[in-house]
Amino acid sequence: MIKSELVTKIATLNPHLYQRDVENIVNAILDEIVDALSRGDRVELRGFGAFSVKARPARVGRNPRTGEHVPVDGKVVPFFKTGKEMRVRLNKDELEAGVPA
Repeated sequence: MIKSELVTKIATLNPHLYQRDVENIVNAILDEIVDALSRGDRVELRGFGAFSVKARPARVGRNPRTGEHVPVDGKVVPFFKTGKEMRVRLNKDELEAGVPA
């Protein structure tokens, strides 16, 4: 699902809202998550999961084409950990079928 499909789905489920308002709401939520992560904060959505940032240290990498060793700068990357409720819902079919997860 892409963002425009999400906006359309929410607008369909809430006919009292204009699609442009739903789009503004979705953009505001996503922008706030990005802003919080850029400040180094953690964003937790109960039942869904938690967004955080992880620092990756500098290292020596390898150019796959030439095999040459190249320095790779350290960086901060986004990280998402699913919430328990989401994991349970995603694995519901496997649990009902008796297949161990």
